[in-house]
Amino acid sequence: MQIPDVPPQLLAALVEAAAGQRLALVGGVVRDLLLHRHHQDPWRGLPDLDLVVEGQAADLVARLPAALEHQFATAIPLRQQPHGRYGTVELKLQLPQCLGGSWLVDLASARREVYATPASNPMVSPGTLEQDLERRDFTVNAMALELVHGGLVEGQLLDPHGGQSDLAARQLRFLHPQSLSDDPTRMLRAARYAARLGMELAPEASERIQSVLKRWPWTWRLGDAPEDAPPALASRLRMELELLLEREPWSQGLHQLQHWGVLGLLDPRLQSDDQWRRRLHWAKRLELPLLPCLVANAEDPLGLASRLQLPHRHQTWLRQMVGLQTKLTREAWPTGAATWCDWLEAPGVSVEAVALTIVAGNPAPPQLSHWLFRWRFVQPSVSASDLIRMGWEPGPSLGKELKKQRMLNLEPYQ
Repeated sequence: MQIPDVPPQLLAALVEAAAGQRLALVGGVVRDLLLHRHHQDPWRGLPDLDLVVEGQAADLVARLPAALEHQFATAIPLRQQPHGRYGTVELKLQLPQCLGGSWLVDLASARREVYATPASNPMVSPGTLEQDLERRDFTVNAMALELVHGGLVEGQLLDPHGGQSDLAARQLRFLHPQSLSDDPTRMLRAARYAARLGMELAPEASERIQSVLKRWPWTWRLGDAPEDAPPALASRLRMELELLLEREPWSQGLHQLQHWGVLGLLDPRLQSDDQWRRRLHWAKRLELPLLPCLVANAEDPLGLASRLQLPHRHQTWLRQMVGLQTKLTREAWPTGAATWCDWLEAPGVSVEAVALTIVAGNPAPPQLSHWLFRWRFVQPSVSASDLIRMGWEPGPSLGKELKKQRMLNLEPYQ
């Protein structure tokens, strides 16, 4: 069973470098290959290859350059980025263009995982291939294809948890009862797979989500200090949201999360918001990243942004948005385009903050849209060079005159 688009020499080189270690393809590549071969799904392509080896991945990597040269009859440029904590090495191979060009290979040492506390990062130790499959999220992702000399062969599929049956039923089933309390980001992963693959939760999986959300088995709770949130309710939650919003059919995925009640992991207002689809379509029109736009309508957008560890610039936009919303609530609004421009172009208000205020609604005054799309582009009738030719000296007075001329041009707008 050959994998579409994957050069057989690459698989053969990996087997050669394994030198007797058990080596297997795992996760999404196995799932998607079975969906394609047996369930008539279109081939979705592979951004990378995920493999697990029993023993030290670094040992295989050390032997890989020679194996690649042997299989391809030429030296293959290879860069590696080890991630020591989990025994994982990310490889970037530059194959000949006729064989697919650049390839990413994620090679991990087989491991066991134990969660000391719910939603923490796991403690890992070496394990077997079967134990590595036990730590995964869904049965459909807990299958492996062992590689042998010459590539893949029929009969080498490892499926200890019934993943093939769940693929045939197009359903997602969690591996064990503690799966969601250990790692609540698996609920978001379920929405990603449901949206992309057209799958549904198995009945017991749906019940498990409702049970764990009601029970809330984590010591950190909504309203606690954002910096105290465990990783799976903080930065790892953000990473799953980014994958959903940037790579998946996000509208379907968010619909599933809200239907299951999972947006309550983020914020109660987001869970009850019935306008998120309109807001995010606005965000797409405004060419804003979707995650800060989603966060913008939370009860405490700054607290949620801090907990998720959004990039600094996104937190700055949200902070400015909150400041602008406060100003709109407490101060008298300007009259006329010129005074609105003075208001919105003051230090500490960015274009993105105004756009986020529009996206968040509540409602936003129409003058914000007028400024965003029209007023801020109005220019003075003369340029700085025109004024200099007229005898003005460069400096603050010239800047004030340019602003005055621009404000005159804004007066017709209301």
